[in-house]
Amino acid sequence: VLGQQDRESAMRITIIGLGLIGGSIGMALRRGTTEDLEIVGHDKDHGIAGKAKRRGAIDKAEWNLPRAVEKAGIVIIATPVQAIGEVFSQIAPCLEPGTVVTDTGSTKVQIMEWARQRLPDSVSFVGGHPMAGKETPGIESADPNLLTGCTYCVVPDPRATPEAIKAIDAMVQLMGAKHVFIDAHEHDGLVAAVSHLPLVLSCALVTATATATVAPTIGLLP
Repeated sequence: VLGQQDRESAMRITIIGLGLIGGSIGMALRRGTTEDLEIVGHDKDHGIAGKAKRRGAIDKAEWNLPRAVEKAGIVIIATPVQAIGEVFSQIAPCLEPGTVVTDTGSTKVQIMEWARQRLPDSVSFVGGHPMAGKETPGIESADPNLLTGCTYCVVPDPRATPEAIKAIDAMVQLMGAKHVFIDAHEHDGLVAAVSHLPLVLSCALVTATATATVAPTIGLLP
């Protein structure tokens, strides 16, 4: 099993946000388990949720967000980072005690703070970040193999129970990813160095080249 909650809740996972990552997680979990697991999916775009169901990423599409998290043992938030705080606020009153909440956001310090502020003490938050992706986003590009062999950062909140951490660890392994436990500040520093710094440097190079007086003649140089 993925956790040590009662059987009914342990067998239900809710995925909020059914794009490339959310869809790929659903597909990977479905492929990786032989248990009687129900995967419920929610997306603010009803059309995307329908596509996710047709592609086998989820078993059931639930248009109502509070109902989507009912009786869930694990709730995975795979929305854009800027939407995660609001999702916390919306689902907080609907989460049953013992529910494990996780996310897939690429930054962790702010998300961990939102979780502490907005989620009830009766649930456990274990932050996550799968270091995987594609050039093409969306449920159409979701792939059960996307997470296979990838590094999956796991960032437990200090209030998370040992059982909750084990549940997320088991889920990551079930998807075929390699878990790495890491501090939120360390995670954000490493991601900035690996991802954001090259982007800043490339933008600076383009800007410098575009404004340089020799720019019009670069193509004529031997």
